[in-house]
Amino acid sequence: MLKELGITNFAIIDRIVLAFHDGLNVISGETGAGKSILIGAIGLLLGDRASTDLIRSEEDAAVVEAVFDIGAGKVLRERLQEMGFHPGREIVVKRVVSRSGKNRVYIDGNLATVAMLGEISETLVNVCSQHEHQVLLDPERHIDILDEFGNLGAPLGRYAALYDEYQKLRARRDDLAAKNRNRAEREEFLRFQAGEIERAALKPGEDAVLLDEKKVLSNAAKLAELARGAWETLYGSEEPVLGAIARVTGHIRDIRRIDPNFTVSEDEMKSLAIQLEDAARGLRDYLGKIPSDPARLEEIDDRLEAIGRLKKKYGGSIESVLRTGQSLLEELQGLASAAEDIEAMEAELAKRKGRLREQAETLSAERRRVAASMERAIESEIHALMMEKARFSVRFAEVPPDEEGLAPLNPKGIDQPEFHLSTNVGEPLKPLHRIASGGELSRIVLAMKKVLAKAGSVGTVVFDEVDSGIGGATAEVVGRKLRDISRHHQVICITHLPQIASFGRTHYRVTKQVSDGRTRTDVRQLSEDERVEEITRMLGGVEITEKTRAAAREMLRTARK
Repeated sequence: MLKELGITNFAIIDRIVLAFHDGLNVISGETGAGKSILIGAIGLLLGDRASTDLIRSEEDAAVVEAVFDIGAGKVLRERLQEMGFHPGREIVVKRVVSRSGKNRVYIDGNLATVAMLGEISETLVNVCSQHEHQVLLDPERHIDILDEFGNLGAPLGRYAALYDEYQKLRARRDDLAAKNRNRAEREEFLRFQAGEIERAALKPGEDAVLLDEKKVLSNAAKLAELARGAWETLYGSEEPVLGAIARVTGHIRDIRRIDPNFTVSEDEMKSLAIQLEDAARGLRDYLGKIPSDPARLEEIDDRLEAIGRLKKKYGGSIESVLRTGQSLLEELQGLASAAEDIEAMEAELAKRKGRLREQAETLSAERRRVAASMERAIESEIHALMMEKARFSVRFAEVPPDEEGLAPLNPKGIDQPEFHLSTNVGEPLKPLHRIASGGELSRIVLAMKKVLAKAGSVGTVVFDEVDSGIGGATAEVVGRKLRDISRHHQVICITHLPQIASFGRTHYRVTKQVSDGRTRTDVRQLSEDERVEEITRMLGGVEITEKTRAAAREMLRTARK
């Protein structure tokens, strides 16, 4: 239930805060006063598209916020919890529209998205306006209305789950069958690629090893020059380092004979000489092993080029190429058993389709039972709304059969119901969109809301333009129907008819005035005396008389009976 609505800098509204109540809340006012602005503000909270045109001139942002009492609403609580919110008995929804484009959505003070608002809006508020008329005229939506009336959500959910599983298995079968149709061509292609990788006999890290070997072969002359120079410095020149080390060792020996406290030992020099001799021998041996093999260098280049082609074709590394090769082999094995797999899938599909058709036929039988009940209920309501001769019917279309000669299965079953109406005696029933006028549509929408009221889970129903094309006695009946609906839902109704307004439990008036050179819309709840004056205005227009005022009081007394 909508408890409080706050609107700031929205269209010609400066700032208003409205407290709504349970039962029937009516809103009235002069034409052009701004009643439709309230609907636009509520629409923003339900996820409607935002525009900077909605922002009051000379202001930076418009803000619409509302407090909803969600009570023990299980569906809404579950959705909010799935989104990461933890609601109490109330939730606060806020929408900020900024000229800078930094629009914001908040749920209980936490940032949210417009999509989230859309997900929870259907359990918060239902706005019944011209859009609702379009829904009613759309035959594709009639099945949803019928299912809602009959509380068929559970059997429809079971059918939808089976249908989804069936479609997924069918898609896998079709994919496998498509591959199987081109199996010979695909197998040849896979064998070529797998053979190409297999013949290469790649080893992990092989390219890095080959690059190191290529580096050595490409620099053989330089390596020999460097190694020879080092060896000659240590051992082979006229004044080799090792000879100098031997002389230094002799000098140290002589020093220690004279001065035993000299810290450099002869052994240290001998150890150094031994290490240098080992280095010299290593250099000599290395000189004999430095490869100079142009043929091997060419062989390495060819191998690296082949590895590079495979890496470019099958992945950025040898490891990726090897993994691709394994995948190709596995797909080849899968193709070999594709025919058997398809046969098994066909058998499973047949079983699932049988169960699915059973569910669809059960659901269809329920819909036809519900349709008969709905026809009686809707006819009763529209007769009460001064369409005494009207007839309402739910017709199930005959659809072309599938390949088995049966009604084709779709996500909602096998039915295509469509609402038909006849408004005059002797006229045949025809599709609703070809029959109803604006006033008739308003009454049919209201009749459906009345019939669906007990089944629906929405907390608040907003009626805009429900009084389009009606008046007099019909308006009084509409008012009574709105009051009946308000026993199950909070109802907010914008109206210009006093007959409807008089049935409100709470009455608000929208006014427009100019102050300081700016137009402002204001909305406030009326006291009992103010309500009499408003009903009088709605009855009498410009000239208000005591007789008209007495008629307004009588209308209010009659509505309370």
